[in-house]
Amino acid sequence: MRVLAALSGGVDSAVAAAHAVDAGHDVVGVHLALSRNRDQFRTGSRGCCSIEDAGDARRAADVLGIPYYVWDLSERFEQAVVADFLAEYAAGRTPNPCVRCNEHIKFEALMDKAVALGFDTVCTGHYARIVTGADGRRELHRSANNAKDQSYVLAVMGRERLERSMFPLGDVTSKDEVRAEAAARGLGVSAKPDSYDICFVADGDTQGFLRSRLGSQPGPIVDSAGEVLGEHDGAYAYTVGQRKGLGLGVPAADGRPRYVLEVQPRTNTVVVGPSELLTVCAIEGDGLVWLAGGGGVVGESFECAAQVRAHGEPVRAVAILLGPEPAMTDAGAPTDGAPTDGATRQAAEPAAATRVSVELIDGLRGLAPGQSLVLYDGTRVLGQATVASGVRGRMAS
Repeated sequence: MRVLAALSGGVDSAVAAAHAVDAGHDVVGVHLALSRNRDQFRTGSRGCCSIEDAGDARRAADVLGIPYYVWDLSERFEQAVVADFLAEYAAGRTPNPCVRCNEHIKFEALMDKAVALGFDTVCTGHYARIVTGADGRRELHRSANNAKDQSYVLAVMGRERLERSMFPLGDVTSKDEVRAEAAARGLGVSAKPDSYDICFVADGDTQGFLRSRLGSQPGPIVDSAGEVLGEHDGAYAYTVGQRKGLGLGVPAADGRPRYVLEVQPRTNTVVVGPSELLTVCAIEGDGLVWLAGGGGVVGESFECAAQVRAHGEPVRAVAILLGPEPAMTDAGAPTDGAPTDGATRQAAEPAAATRVSVELIDGLRGLAPGQSLVLYDGTRVLGQATVASGVRGRMAS
């Protein structure tokens, strides 16, 4: 099998590629150049796009004895990930750029190019498992190493790309095991630190990055009753659940800390309040990506676990799959586009769902629009959507 191994320059992707070589596949390594202004060295560059990383990837390919190429996807990355990141924050939402990178770069642009070049599959160092279900379809499951599990950020990839993916590290239970294997193979990246934070924010100062791109946009900070408490320099720099950096000189009447409850981009307002108002009892998500086979149709309801952060705890939930928001006629009445002339309607095939409504049995704290919502059945990923809104309150347990 022809395998394209994505080499980030880190230890995980190098060992994953080594496993593909050991399995007897015809492996070619490729490094994705994603940043237009990559730092020369990792000092001050906390992500995975430095020039040092490209060099490390090349040396790993040499050790493995596989061909190596660099693909410049920086323009695509700027448009699909960085511009989206800025637009989402400007709209009062909290995006996950790693999810968008997996969606548009690693499992769209990379996968499409690999298929066009005749490769059968793409191999990465992600910590997730692919399991063949009873129906013969591939399923995405959590990694055996729960601390490193990346199924949350991979859920957006969709069924078609899951069929062409390979995650050799899915059954590995410890990162130490990966490092030890890399050292035994003579891979120089065996002790390389993990990348973290947002790769295109080299110094880790997300608020500073947003301010440099979006500029100063002063507006009010108010409490849940609408009383003005202070002023901010840009609502985009705040996210739901944030406590630090509010810059409020006047403490709450009860002396308790305040948290960001809501960001209102239309009025450029940040709403703050006590922690109990952060709890939501329901979520609406759009842009549904369904991975589980034999389902994903409008009206389907099921129990599941919901997760809204990459390393957050999943919570008990009941989900129902929904179709598109109904369109409105000129008279203001909703319509589904069906004939209105009295013609007999043909029985239609079940429609594929595009949205999801999730009731949270025990509630969830600090939900922000724009976050990725992933639904699980045990270790299996069922589907993914982007949080559109949440309903405050707490479900009775």
